[in-house]
Amino acid sequence: MDINDFRGIQTILVMLVFFGIVWWAYSAHRKKKNDEAAQLPFDDDEIAERTVQQEKQDKTEKKQ
Repeated sequence: MDINDFRGIQTILVMLVFFGIVWWAYSAHRKKKNDEAAQLPFDDDEIAERTVQQEKQDKTEKKQ
């Protein structure tokens, strides 16, 4: 065995790890978490709106 054999084995192992990660990421049991992660940017908008409304409420309460 020379260095090229080790490089070939390393390439195969890295490819197997890569395909394993891809399979894991797109598997059916990850669908719910992937959908939740996809909605995160939109959840920030709702949080921002609630924060603005809360600040408006706080200002009106301080005036009274």
